[in-house]
Order: sequence, then C-alpha cells, then structure tokens
Amino acid sequence: MSQTKISLFLVPTPIGNLRDITLRAMDTLQAVDVILAEDTRTSGILLKHLQISKNLQSYHSFNEHKAVEKLVERMKKGETFALISDAGTPAISDPGFLLVRAVLAAGLEVQCLPGATAFVPALVASGLPNDRFVFEGFLPHKKGRKTRIDALLDETRTLIFYESPHRLLKTLEQLAEAFGADRQAAVARELSKLHEEIARGTLVELIDYYQVNPLKGEIVLVVAGCAEQRETRAEKQEKKQAEWKKEKKSRKEID
Repeated sequence: MSQTKISLFLVPTPIGNLRDITLRAMDTLQAVDVILAEDTRTSGILLKHLQISKNLQSYHSFNEHKAVEKLVERMKKGETFALISDAGTPAISDPGFLLVRAVLAAGLEVQCLPGATAFVPALVASGLPNDRFVFEGFLPHKKGRKTRIDALLDETRTLIFYESPHRLLKTLEQLAEAFGADRQAAVARELSKLHEEIARGTLVELIDYYQVNPLKGEIVLVVAGCAEQRETRAEKQEKKQAEWKKEKKSRKEID
C-alpha cells in the first residue's frame, strides 16, 4: 500500500531552548524543498544552529493572503513545504490556518508534527485544574476586548491567554474587575529559557507583584475558571465590579 505524499508539514520549533527540537522535525526540515518562515532572520539562526541549509521563504500575517494561492499551485506541481513560526507550533496564534485550509481544499495532504507549544507547559505548571481548559490566545487590543472578557464570566474551565509584557498589567486589572480580585491565576514567562519564571497567586497578588517587578519576554497567562453558576451574569458582574472597586479604594488608602 503506497503512502500518500505530504505537501505541507507543520513543524514546531523550540519556544526557547534550542535543544527542544525533535529529531523528526530536523529530518523533515532537511527533506522538504522549501521552508516557509514567519521571520526568516529568526528561523535562519535556528537552521544555522541545526546545520540545515534550505530555500527559506517568508510567510507571515502581512503576506499570507496573497501567498496562499501561489503556494498551493506549487504544491500541486510536486514541491513540498514545511511551515515554521518564530517559536512553537505554527498556526497557534500565528499564521498558518489559511494555508492549511487552502491545501486541504485542493485535495493535498497536510501533516502536523507534535512538538513545542507554550501554553501546555504553562497550564500544567500553573497548579490550576487542567482536565478541562479553553485557549483564548491574545485578547483584542482595543475593540471587542471587554466583550470577549465578559463572554468568559460564566466559563468554568481554566482559561489560557497569550499576552505581551506591556499589556499584562492592564489585562490583569481588567480580569480582576470582571472576575474578582481573588480569582486564582498564574503568569508563565520565558518558558524553557534561562530566566523562566512562573508566578502564582490571586489576580490582585499578581498585579502587586508585577507593579514592582517589570517583566520581559513571552508570556502565558492561566486563570482559574468560574466556580459559581448560581448567580445571573448581571448579578455576578455587579458583585465582581463592586469587589474590585473596594479593593482599589483600600489599596489607595494604604498608599
């Protein structure tokens, strides 16, 4: 029985420690005709470290809509491609979905290799329930941000977000206002790197910590789900906002 030829491989790359690359990932990158990279400079460093010399082309959020059709046509002619992001598994809060959908629609084969992704170790190490969880990725920067948070008020599963260092405090404060200052959470940063850190506590404890400990690097925010479902959403939101206002007032008085 002949094996179907794979046209597109999704290849996870290390989120920090370069030793986390898998042997299968290295073999795949060596075997394909072309490697599509979110940032050719970042990926070039990795490939040089792995001693892999390949045709490297840009594929990112600014060109993916224009690039998809031409890439699929090349795959139809027999070229094989690997897609990698700057770190982790492609298409998880990174470009890739549009290409995967188009390749499958063309009747071609796609294969995703298992490997590094930031939110799984963050979730497991957070100490929060991990039997059921929901991955929210990045919250909208402005428009729709509050709507997205409000939609999670009744969510009982553990919540996982990606966040940038300069928006973390704002996000923690908005979540504290919506969910209550005492909601348990964990902030994981620089996973697998030299300065890896996982801070655990209530939302208000994390706010206090990061107000005096500015941070850098990639961040995963893990937040406990809602433990109560008896109150209506409006009652719950009003209660949490009152708790947050009381907390902020007491903090100002202490300062």
